[in-house]
Amino acid sequence: MSTSTSTTAIKTLLILGASGDLTQRLLLPGLASLLATGKVEHLNLKGVGSADVSAEEFSERVAKTFAPQLEDAHTTEAGRKVLSETQAASSYEVADVTAPGELGRLISSVPGPVAVFFALPPAISEKALVAATPEELPEGTTLVIEKPFGSSLESAKALNQKLTRLVPESRIHRVDHFLGKSTVLNILGLRFANRLLEPLLSAEHVASVQLVYNEELALEGRAGYYDKAGALRDMIQSHLLQIMALLAIDAPSTLGERDLRDKISEVLRATRLKNEPAIASRRARYTAGTSMGRAILGYAEEEGVDPARQTETLAEVDLNINNVRWNGVPFTLRSGKAMGEVRKEAIITFKPVSFLPDGFTGCDSPTMLRIGFGPDTLAIDLDVNGPGDPFHLDRITVGAELNKSGMLPYGEVLYGVLNGDPTLSVRADAAEECWRIVEPVLGAWEAGEVPLDEYPAGSFGPDAWASPHQN
Repeated sequence: MSTSTSTTAIKTLLILGASGDLTQRLLLPGLASLLATGKVEHLNLKGVGSADVSAEEFSERVAKTFAPQLEDAHTTEAGRKVLSETQAASSYEVADVTAPGELGRLISSVPGPVAVFFALPPAISEKALVAATPEELPEGTTLVIEKPFGSSLESAKALNQKLTRLVPESRIHRVDHFLGKSTVLNILGLRFANRLLEPLLSAEHVASVQLVYNEELALEGRAGYYDKAGALRDMIQSHLLQIMALLAIDAPSTLGERDLRDKISEVLRATRLKNEPAIASRRARYTAGTSMGRAILGYAEEEGVDPARQTETLAEVDLNINNVRWNGVPFTLRSGKAMGEVRKEAIITFKPVSFLPDGFTGCDSPTMLRIGFGPDTLAIDLDVNGPGDPFHLDRITVGAELNKSGMLPYGEVLYGVLNGDPTLSVRADAAEECWRIVEPVLGAWEAGEVPLDEYPAGSFGPDAWASPHQN
């Protein structure tokens, strides 16, 4: 990855959809956290959005977002300088980016090279890409596309063709902000810098791998997007498959974008459903209940939801990675909303020891390695001699907090964008492979081959489902 600390390849960040929730909630805070480090020498910021927001209101949003970083004692002097300059020079205009020639006009109105961030609904982004021509995009223009990347394998391929018609692949950043999370980046250090772990992470020693991303939050007003996506598309296809690939890759020669992303794509190409979709997948949606001390409506009763879509709020798939390292090890990916607890972790369960001498008492439990994705943690569950009786096995957990990044996840991702380093972005072939993996499941669900189970909001899922390993 780039080690630049003072200059960037991009001079202007042009945000399309700057009046929307994504920009206010994630993009601007992420940008502020990046600028505060002083790693960016100069940056122009231009927002493009709807008439619902005025130029003055956008300027106020930027100021409100940048203020905590300007006041933070950890912000460098260089960081304060660029935060102040970017805030003062930020601008906003109302435009229809789906109109022919409009994207080119916007890019030419600001200093280049320009990174164009499509913080728009996928359908609007595609219309904008279709309306643009290669001739109107100056050399060095970077296109940044927010996930979900397409809605199927076919649509992902079509979107890739639209993008590469305009700019080369090296100038396309498919953003997965999960790849900017400090814990996910720490996976690389854990995997390849520790002899205690690296040789053991294989089918010879590992019994199973689970990735769980359960939230207590319910729909939270996102029906317009979520009811067309669901947990499988929103989380498993978009994020968890990328984390799984990082956990499973063989060591790349370097952490450069080509070497690392080649290894990620290798794992995804080798990934298949463990069984037929009706056996290897499960889906459910929450009914009325209580979560985080609040009464939650059933998903089907939420405003903006079409119950006939049968959109799932909890999804689980069982996968195999068909290569020498992992053949036969089940990988289970699960994600749900309105759950009874927040669980965001990878759980690697090791096989039993080959021989345990007679004479031990207590429970010989499997060794587990847990990597938490919020908070950032590492824990190893071990059996040791208990107090009082040296032959009785007791369970202990050895844990540590992992180092956090100085930036928010979107800050990490934007740093790669501004430096022209796509390491933390998803490559075209990887994006397509993720859809290829889940498409049989989507087909089976649409055909009604997998029942839509139910679980009360605030519970741990349907009673009939096996629970992920608990602490």
